[in-house]
Amino acid sequence: MASFRVETRQMNLTSTNPKNGRTSRVLIALALGFFCLSLSNQAQAQKKRAPSKTKPTMQIRINHIALYVTNLETSTNFYRDVIGLDTIPEPFHDGRHTWFSVSENAHLHLISGRATPPEAEKNTHLCFSTGKMDELLEKLKAKGIHFEDWPGKAFTVTKRVDGIRQIYLKDPDGYWIEINDDF
Repeated sequence: MASFRVETRQMNLTSTNPKNGRTSRVLIALALGFFCLSLSNQAQAQKKRAPSKTKPTMQIRINHIALYVTNLETSTNFYRDVIGLDTIPEPFHDGRHTWFSVSENAHLHLISGRATPPEAEKNTHLCFSTGKMDELLEKLKAKGIHFEDWPGKAFTVTKRVDGIRQIYLKDPDGYWIEINDDF
């Protein structure tokens, strides 16, 4: 939508009322100014909501996330059987790596060899989205896997202000994971 710039000028338009003979000012400019200002505000609001169409100077996307894990088999089972990721071929074939497809062009790489679990910090987390949140919640409950809302209430779902539902859980090494229904 086009944006309008409003310039106001004082205009002296007069009209004579035939019943009482009085002259009154007609403030057409003021009414027109408010109308145009309203259109301008609407255009600016739509512009703020619209995604930017500028191209970055460098083309970049996420390729993979790597997690250093203490037990590759346990972590592989968790991401495959609980989270539901599909394994993909990895080039090393050394028994120390498992790769998963996260999306068309992004992967999760598990690398074994960690001696101690990481310090758990909920603000640092992986996030996955699902179109089947209710099924996932039932699956987690059936497997006895603890999940919580953002404040930490067990087996509770957070509903964000935009309506997106989200839960938080830890993987076998203590890495935080968010799963939401923004699919």
